[in-house]
Amino acid sequence: MSDLIIIGYDNHEAAAGAYAKVLDLQRDHIVELSGLAVVNVDAEGHSHVDTPGKLVSAGAAGGALWGALFGILFLVPFAGALVGGAIGALMGRLSKSGINQSFRERVHSMLTPGRSAVVIMTSHRTEDKFVEALRPFGGEVLQTSLSHQQEKELAEELGVA
Repeated sequence: MSDLIIIGYDNHEAAAGAYAKVLDLQRDHIVELSGLAVVNVDAEGHSHVDTPGKLVSAGAAGGALWGALFGILFLVPFAGALVGGAIGALMGRLSKSGINQSFRERVHSMLTPGRSAVVIMTSHRTEDKFVEALRPFGGEVLQTSLSHQQEKELAEELGVA
């Protein structure tokens, strides 16, 4: 099972601090990451994404799943996004997994100009240590989970072995 955790912040500095802390937590084996990014929205409303140079992942399926989830949440516009059959099918699978239109809207409303978010996909974490380490940064937390079966179905939908 993987958890998708998005923590929204009022400023870029808090998000950068939390992002660095998550990387520390990975080095300390408190969290196993499948994906990590920080999204900063500038004053004009443009999103800027930073990801670690190299991230240990659960393999190609995990990387493809992370890429798809990230793209659906941040890069695919709401109106007219469901043009292709593959995108439509993927969106249908995502809706069944808890990453529905409502969740995506909450993510978008969190990321207004001047705000930032840390986006974390984790397959395992020591919950108490993870939460305690990130508590000083505050933030608004959104979270959803994907079962192993949902991950497998999404990976198959993406054509990943």
